Amino acid sequence: MKQLQTPLGDEVLSLKAGEMVTLSGTVYTARDEAHLKIMEDGFPFDPKGAVLYHCGPVIADNRIIVAGPTTSARMNRLTGFMLDAGIRGIIGKGGMSAEVRELLRGRAVYFAFTGGCANLAAARMKCTGVHFPELGMAEAVWVIELDKLPLTVAMDAHGGDLFAVIEDHAHEVFQAMYPTSTTRI
Repeated sequence: MKQLQTPLGDEVLSLKAGEMVTLSGTVYTARDEAHLKIMEDGFPFDPKGAVLYHCGPVIADNRIIVAGPTTSARMNRLTGFMLDAGIRGIIGKGGMSAEVRELLRGRAVYFAFTGGCANLAAARMKCTGVHFPELGMAEAVWVIELDKLPLTVAMDAHGGDLFAVIEDHAHEVFQAMYPTSTTRI
């Protein structure tokens, strides 16, 4: 298992969809409202080599209680400017669009973290700051230090996409079971 450290560099370009990695170092949570705020006001951190975590953590007394991933597809249309600014990694669940897969080519990767494992994630994290607290706990940009968070490379910088492979396979199985169906699952 490869061990990665933020900020990320060209080492992410050699990762392949399906590889398991651990990630240590600083990550920044960012959901819908945070993306919009950053578009409007600029980055409150250096985006070069940074990793975003699609997450709305529960934090009490500067301690992370739970920090599971949120559905990344909601951020599809807001991802291009993040990658253009130098973001090298995104952590989330559920994958992202084919458009984002193309935007990742040659520059960044998407890491999957299993939904429902918010306690595991929190056990590998320490809160070290917050940007845009006025957005509220779930939408603020939390600065988090990771200690070997286990992740799967779900979308690589070469167009590899575990979610697309699974969707295609599911469609094939569905067609075999219901050959007259034109429904795409």
